[in-house]
Amino acid sequence: MLDALGRLDVLDPAAVYWAGRLTLCSGPDDLARYDAAFAAYFAGRRPKAPPPTGRPEVQLATAAPLDDGPGDGEEDTEAPDLAVQASAEEVLRHRDVADLTAAERDHLRRLFALLRPATPMRPSRRRRPSLRGSVHPAHTVRAALRDGGEVRRLAHRRRHARPRRVVLLVDVSGSMTPYADALLRYAHAAVRARPGSTEVFTIGTRLTRVTRELRLRDADRALAASGDAIPDWSGGTRLGEVLKAFLDRWGQRGTARGAVVVVCSDGWERGDTALLGDQMARLRRLAHSVVWVNPHKGRSGYEPLTGGMQAALPSVDAFVAGHSMAAFEELTGVIQRA
Repeated sequence: MLDALGRLDVLDPAAVYWAGRLTLCSGPDDLARYDAAFAAYFAGRRPKAPPPTGRPEVQLATAAPLDDGPGDGEEDTEAPDLAVQASAEEVLRHRDVADLTAAERDHLRRLFALLRPATPMRPSRRRRPSLRGSVHPAHTVRAALRDGGEVRRLAHRRRHARPRRVVLLVDVSGSMTPYADALLRYAHAAVRARPGSTEVFTIGTRLTRVTRELRLRDADRALAASGDAIPDWSGGTRLGEVLKAFLDRWGQRGTARGAVVVVCSDGWERGDTALLGDQMARLRRLAHSVVWVNPHKGRSGYEPLTGGMQAALPSVDAFVAGHSMAAFEELTGVIQRA
């Protein structure tokens, strides 16, 4: 609640009310208690005694949640009414990014700013001291020597989880133009969440590393800097050649080794599809998991019939959509479970 108030106007009673209600109430049963506590703390109103049995009634009104003062015929001890508003966020989450208006795209940018992609974890090879786990003989003996040779307690150690590297390959060719902005905003959110274990490249006719540009805090500035660094924006597609360049320069040196590699592309390949299939198999041998994100998969009746998709799918562990906010949230879960 305090974190939410840090981003809102603390002098606005409605903002304070909703910041607490959205963070402190976990179900309908908490609403009446929260209204009573809110009124008691901020307005000095004594809470009403709860009914002996039954469920507390929640008043629904179209007015604002907090008023400046009681109206005619209203008691001063009544809790603030709860507003009933129809939100378009749930509908917008499932809308195709390519079909959004300018206003809806602006609202979607704010939703991307709230997205926190999770990072997959891997067990570390090194073990650290812990209260539980296997016995650490060396530490146990050293402690016994300090105590005159008597073993007073056993030292333990166990492996701890470390973040696994995530590599995003974003297609910025002409066929992916309607989705490139949303994909790069998702990549920006991933880099901001884990800057030390996330790498982002753009693919098209050339391979471009944009990790440094996406580390900027502001999403619009980060995308503008990435656009200046990408020489093949809205160009053609040579996935096989670009993927080979990535594996020769970055993958073999450790960037893709043991990582979760996410390829964001519609699979339109103007080059040799056999080369794409060979490089995808090579990538599968290096990476821990390969995820392919195709925005067209979210459309009804879609089938991966293009030559590029047919060549890539045998080496893909997860094939997901990337056409909406809900699809990006699903992608976050796929990466985390990998």
